[in-house]
Amino acid sequence: MPAKTGRSLDEWKKLLDLKSFAKHSEAVAFLKSEHGVTHGFANTIVTLSKEKNESPDDLVLTQYQGKENLIPIYKSLLEVVTGFGPDVIVTPKKGTVSIIRKRQFALIKPATKTRIDLGLKIAGKEIGQRLENSGPFGSMCTHRVQITSADQIDDELKVWLLEAYEKST
Repeated sequence: MPAKTGRSLDEWKKLLDLKSFAKHSEAVAFLKSEHGVTHGFANTIVTLSKEKNESPDDLVLTQYQGKENLIPIYKSLLEVVTGFGPDVIVTPKKGTVSIIRKRQFALIKPATKTRIDLGLKIAGKEIGQRLENSGPFGSMCTHRVQITSADQIDDELKVWLLEAYEKST
């Protein structure tokens, strides 16, 4: 984050603590207009600043409580996306993990005890049997892939992830 925004998350948190914003969007707008932070990073900073006592690792552990069998799928997805380049930012939030380049291109959510929902942002991509509409992700993503085992992170899925990554510039 410091390389992309000029400050660490702790520094951003301290700055936001000095301000009093009634709405999330006001804090995002402040970071964008006053500090030149991109929308994706501004949103992430504001979200994480509200989660005062939880580290990113704590947030992930909480998401997978009672769903530990899904952790190998999560780790496999991270291995794929972080392999795309040093500009990939993994941002755990309360219920999901955002995968960001200049903007979010993927979203990982432990949806049930047996399934991870992977949200992708690939504008103009046809929906198919496996590559569904965004479902519960709404406008945050254009597509969703339901994953129940690590072997479903196959070449087809990796191509979709790479396409989402490449379109997030």
